[in-house]
Amino acid sequence: MPTHYIWLFFAILTETLGTTALQASQQFSRLWPSIGVVAFYGLSFYCMSIALKAMPVGIVYAIWSGLGIVLIAGIGFVLFGQRLDLPAILGLGLIIAGILVIHLFSASSTH
Repeated sequence: MPTHYIWLFFAILTETLGTTALQASQQFSRLWPSIGVVAFYGLSFYCMSIALKAMPVGIVYAIWSGLGIVLIAGIGFVLFGQRLDLPAILGLGLIIAGILVIHLFSASSTH
């Protein structure tokens, strides 16, 4: 696997952790989750900046935000009891399909 995809994976992972900490911070009223938000988002942007050395910003952002949305929806369901209705699940499926189309068929995914 090319290293820019590894950096993008870590950017997605840390963004998801940052968003989870954001929910746990209760609107920045809890100290440690609030610190986690800043730290994880900072690390996410750093990792994403490294992926941007080899990939176009539109592709990186589409994959980063799309997979982050899907992962945080799953985390919201498991950790916070947030339910998704059928249209939301179908929409998440379309996001995954879009990411697969970019990754499998687009020549734009790397420089």
